[in-house]
Amino acid sequence: MTKVEVGHHETAYVFGMAFHVDTILATVVAAAVVLGLAFWLRVRLTSGVPNGVQLFFETVTVQLRGQVESAVGLRVAPFVLPLAVALFVFVLLSNWLSVLPVQYGDGELIEPPAADVNFTYALALFVFVCYQAAGMARRGPIGHVKQVLKGHTGWGPMVFINVIEELAKPLSLALRLFGNMFAGGVMISVIALLPAWLSWAPNAAWKLFDLFVGIVQAFIFALLTILYFGQATAHEHENH
Repeated sequence: MTKVEVGHHETAYVFGMAFHVDTILATVVAAAVVLGLAFWLRVRLTSGVPNGVQLFFETVTVQLRGQVESAVGLRVAPFVLPLAVALFVFVLLSNWLSVLPVQYGDGELIEPPAADVNFTYALALFVFVCYQAAGMARRGPIGHVKQVLKGHTGWGPMVFINVIEELAKPLSLALRLFGNMFAGGVMISVIALLPAWLSWAPNAAWKLFDLFVGIVQAFIFALLTILYFGQATAHEHENH
């Protein structure tokens, strides 16, 4: 019987530091696909009948544009839209690596990098730094810190709660994505325990479900990123 190893990663050690080789490889593959699609789209961009890639990017951009306009305002932070689109496509393709119709041992040939919590922590930390910097640029460093401490409850004992809430944002952003993609890897490992003549049907069904989970999680990640930018850049009593 095949042994299921949950959370196992191919690890290399350099200067005493551990590197998850499989996560790094999957991240590079996903990033290369995103960049390849972007450059290909730039060359083939047309004002006539759009090709499949252009139609996909236009659909994503239109959907997220409405979210950015309502939560942040395109005039306030126009850079949020391309950032949200890039994050959505990158997270989506990272998640869909698990849908490749290939298995190796007791899991996927290339596991989605989001199944490694270090990947999601890094991605959430990047978003956290970006929207804090945007808040400081719009409100000023002191004004931004004051608004974060004051929050929605005002000054007083709730300041401590406001700080915890602010620090919990990137943590929840990371763990939500990690939990869903990690669970998918566990299911693939469990299905791999079945005999080969029987495992193909539940494996195919679960990978189809993974397509849906992957796009939902990518959209949630991009949407929460937009909302956090909106909270960080809004002045008190301001509505977009």
